[in-house]
Amino acid sequence: MAMDYAKCAKEIFDTVGGRSNLVSAAHCATRLRLVTVDNSKIDMKKLENIDGVKGVFSNNGQLQLIIGTGTVNKVYDEFLKVSGMTAATKEEVKAAAAAKQPVFKRMIKALGDVFVPILPAIVASGLMMGLVEALGKAMPAFAGSDWYGILDLFSNTAFTFLPILIAVSAARVFGGNIFLGAVIGMIMIHPNLINAWSVASMDAADIPVWHLFGFSIRQVGYQGHVIPVIIAVWIMCKLENWLHKHVPEMIDLFVTPLCTVLITGFLTIGLIGPVFSTAETYVLEFASWIITVGHGIGAMIMGAIYPLTVVCGIHHMYNVIEAGMLASDGLNIWMPIASAANFAQGAACLAVGLKARNYKTKSISIPSALSAALGITEPAIFGVNLRFMKPLVCGMAGGAVGALLGSIFHIGATSYGVTGIPGFLTTLDYSAQYAIMLAVSFAVAFALTWFTWKEDPEDAKVTAAKTDDAPTATEETAEEVTVDGTAKKLYAPIQGTIVPRNEIPDDTFAAGVLGDGVGIDPEEGVVVAPFDGEISSVTDTKHAIGITGPADMEVLIHVGVDTVNMKGDGFELLVEEGQKVKAGQKLMTFDIAKIKAAGYSPVAAVLLTNSDDYPEFKVVKTGKTQRLEEVFTV
Repeated sequence: MAMDYAKCAKEIFDTVGGRSNLVSAAHCATRLRLVTVDNSKIDMKKLENIDGVKGVFSNNGQLQLIIGTGTVNKVYDEFLKVSGMTAATKEEVKAAAAAKQPVFKRMIKALGDVFVPILPAIVASGLMMGLVEALGKAMPAFAGSDWYGILDLFSNTAFTFLPILIAVSAARVFGGNIFLGAVIGMIMIHPNLINAWSVASMDAADIPVWHLFGFSIRQVGYQGHVIPVIIAVWIMCKLENWLHKHVPEMIDLFVTPLCTVLITGFLTIGLIGPVFSTAETYVLEFASWIITVGHGIGAMIMGAIYPLTVVCGIHHMYNVIEAGMLASDGLNIWMPIASAANFAQGAACLAVGLKARNYKTKSISIPSALSAALGITEPAIFGVNLRFMKPLVCGMAGGAVGALLGSIFHIGATSYGVTGIPGFLTTLDYSAQYAIMLAVSFAVAFALTWFTWKEDPEDAKVTAAKTDDAPTATEETAEEVTVDGTAKKLYAPIQGTIVPRNEIPDDTFAAGVLGDGVGIDPEEGVVVAPFDGEISSVTDTKHAIGITGPADMEVLIHVGVDTVNMKGDGFELLVEEGQKVKAGQKLMTFDIAKIKAAGYSPVAAVLLTNSDDYPEFKVVKTGKTQRLEEVFTV
């Protein structure tokens, strides 16, 4: 039965509170994005149950309704009609959402935006440090070898030059020149300055100073510091942009960079560095105190509320604390709290998945639980636990108990950005205690969820059984050959390496909210039709295509993660909506290098958005794939 787009749009409009509660509306390839006056006025459960809405979540001030490719644009058109609103771009919606947020939340979001891009470097270094340290302890001879020396150099580089990584990322976030940002970061750890880690062992009288402007400025570096770098680069960006507006264009090229570096450099070394490094020290001391106070009571409280900070989007601020702890004494005692909280949320999510009869709930819960065990909790929290609430609370209880144990055991990590099972590599000296902490967190959260959460009877009616109108094996008459575009198969639209759906680096895709399928890490920037069909949708940013094919399969091919932000740069569409295509026909080209240079993953999501309609859905290909190799069948 065809979906009634007007009915869906009208129900969404009424449920969100009508025109008086709407600020702006836009859509992307799969989601209707709304900014409302007050989300508390909205019945989220009712919104989720609207026919056509596959999921609802709030992120960065936006209410996002997952509807699906080929459908969201039609619902959006009807939504504009019923609401009387004018179309807005995604950038305008983001701006409206940001303007609604309080200053504190905007600051926390900025911290997250700074740290998220550099986390892969931090995680890689942290895991490498764990492996090198483990090998050194297991084989004493290896610890004195050249191999150990060079691998140790590789592993600690990201932490040694952390201010530069932070400065580059901060300049990008605050809208400045990233290379000028890098210069500010380099100034703060210049080799002519005394290494910050060496200052503690020196007498104050032995530290050289500069006498400038009537002030004494210590010649000390800021290795390992975080807050001073971010503040310095924020000021640099404000100054640079002001100069660009006021310096004549003829001399802007050399005057603006020169003045920006000179002024910011003096401010950084003379004022920002000393003041904010002192403030950072107090923050770290407070953080260490609060998670050790009362024999771990503070840690227990933080373990309980940690998921709530994830929901609020302020958990990235912990990166500042963790980086400072590592720089201070080489041990991150905040990590066990996050790890216990994350593992417990995964356990609660798994209990829901195993207990639920609803096929959609199962298909989201189980992979989301695995993701949480590996340290990525957003699919579990947003997709399952927060929706049902009891699992979230039970997970909080498990996290509290686990964090208390972690504090009692005095567990510390040698990195940050790594939690859950991978955390074993950064807690080598506490492996047994860490395992006990995770096991207890899991057991408490799983048991509480299992015995307290009950599935809604209406949800339980939708099971994994075949629907009455689904074709049986004997009814499938289409002749299947290797490249039969009319067969009930999907052939690889991209050449590359197939990634399991739950490993696609996007929470919504990985959780299966938009349907089952795979990711493909591309080796070449060409997308071809995966079967004979019709283009059901294309995005104005050219990065995603919807295509309908045999047996009414509805497929989304979404190239890259967050590539909507590239606004079409690096993408070329070769088809248009409504066009008939044949298997193997070119649909799109894209520039892999440009995607990576912009800081995004090029992994393409290839999803059967109506996979719930096909109980026999099966992925038949893994690893390397050429174009038009069979990937999944229905």
